Amino acid sequence: MTSARAKLLLVVAGAALGGLLLLSWTQSWFSLVLEGGQPLDVPGQAAAPGLSALGLACLALAGALAIAGKVLRIVLGAVESLIGVVVLVTAISAIAAPVDASAPTITAATAVSGPESIAAIVTTVSTAAWPWLAVLAGLLIVVVGVAVVVLSPRWAGPTRKYEAAEVVAADDTTTPLGAWDTLSGGSDPTTR
Repeated sequence: MTSARAKLLLVVAGAALGGLLLLSWTQSWFSLVLEGGQPLDVPGQAAAPGLSALGLACLALAGALAIAGKVLRIVLGAVESLIGVVVLVTAISAIAAPVDASAPTITAATAVSGPESIAAIVTTVSTAAWPWLAVLAGLLIVVVGVAVVVLSPRWAGPTRKYEAAEVVAADDTTTPLGAWDTLSGGSDPTTR
């Protein structure tokens, strides 16, 4: 695989995983049954609210990675791996303690608060596939980040269009741009 193809694959994979993470975050993660048989669905927004920011960070990181220089690509790959680790910790924490992750939704629906009181009114908890998909996305984000760190030194650098333009002084008549600016200011550069 060529370095250009590897770069494209890793940038697209990072963006796709960020999108997958956002999709997972918008879906129902847990289905609860409360005392009295009241059903309650808990979305990812309530169970793991930080995943939206992490998904958006993956999307932004993919865009930055497409134009970054050699050193910055390595830094961005490390940051991407760190984002994946945080996604893993967040999603696994929600899966490990679904009642705790669902507490804000339960409180909003029943006005019951406090960990012991909330745990007492939950009779059944079932976990959907979406939090597991977030775990998978987090794991793959770590893999993509590590691959970026390892493979990005071989990628071609950014083109000159992303480099800062050379600033020309307004009174510098030795360059065409400076002469034009002098003319625009009402002065004739040929009289000097």
